Amino acid sequence: MTTATPHTITRLDTSTVGRWWWTVDKWMLAAITLLIVIGVMLNFAAGPPAAERIHASAFHFVRKQMMFLPAVVLVMFSISLLSPLWVRRFAVVGFAVFGVLVLATLVAGTEVNGARRWIAGGSLQPSEFLKPFFVVVAAWMFSEHRLREDFPGNLIAMGMLLLVAACLLSQPDVGMTMVVSSVWAAQFFVAGLPMIWVILIVVAGMSALVGAYFLFPHVTSRVDRFLDPSSGDTYQITQAMRAFQQGGLFGRGPGEGRVKEALPDAHTDFIFAVAGEEFGVLLCILIVALFAFLVLRALTKAMREENLFVLLAVGGLAIQFGLQAFINMASSLHMMPTKGMTLPFISYGGSSLLALGVGMGMILALTRRRRDPEGRVA
Repeated sequence: MTTATPHTITRLDTSTVGRWWWTVDKWMLAAITLLIVIGVMLNFAAGPPAAERIHASAFHFVRKQMMFLPAVVLVMFSISLLSPLWVRRFAVVGFAVFGVLVLATLVAGTEVNGARRWIAGGSLQPSEFLKPFFVVVAAWMFSEHRLREDFPGNLIAMGMLLLVAACLLSQPDVGMTMVVSSVWAAQFFVAGLPMIWVILIVVAGMSALVGAYFLFPHVTSRVDRFLDPSSGDTYQITQAMRAFQQGGLFGRGPGEGRVKEALPDAHTDFIFAVAGEEFGVLLCILIVALFAFLVLRALTKAMREENLFVLLAVGGLAIQFGLQAFINMASSLHMMPTKGMTLPFISYGGSSLLALGVGMGMILALTRRRRDPEGRVA
């Protein structure tokens, strides 16, 4: 009589999962997993008060978030199996599909708080998915221009940016336009743009910020309230700052926070404040450290790449991920004007979670160790 032994993944395992396990960056996987766990924990804290405000069952938002998580993990894992070539092909298709859907929001979008960013009854935000796909396609255009001087990759990338920016500003979504443009500019810089272009982009960026202040009333209001709190309603940021003050170093304890009951967006834009009140500065530092680790780890691996496309794609995706986290946390701490942007893998939001799974899946795929021409894992 023989006893069956459990199957373990060894370096000799040539299956798809086996090859993936020994080539994927496990440190990034661990950091992502920890962020997701923290997100679940904070949604259990912030979700019930938010559900009560809309007269839903106590765990309405928690259940919805938990329903999305398996899909997010599956999407991230599936994409991380792809080769760089298939990541590029996948991004091109995704950019085309979600580009059309972003255009559709201008015609048949659902309006929420004065912005038309959602379709399918407010359940899908296509622009969240467009961001990572745009980064990868732009990286391809920049790298092709360097490899083939007769290929107008830079001009195509510029045209894509203008199209995406025009769509986002029409919704309007000034904050996301700034993030997308900043990442694009960083990729262009790394790709070796001439110094005259650096100057022109900086001037254009400053002009765009000034223009946004005068052209978009909600931007004017947010900037004015940031510079002069007495000029308008600062209720949410006041409550968020109170949460950090009451939390102190160790926090009031799980479930003991009170500011979340008065903060309308505690489960989305201001979930970092919930972390500060209930778990204190220590958890906030851990969250910041996890985001910093993921960005720096991805950038470090990207800088070792000889493949320009991989370098630009990973670098762009990492910068975009870091910018989104920074904007959310800085807004909660009143370090910059408020911007409705989720905290990656922590805030409630189905579209945001799935789009982050897509982006992080592409980072994991592009940073996997690949075999050299002699078949050795590099």
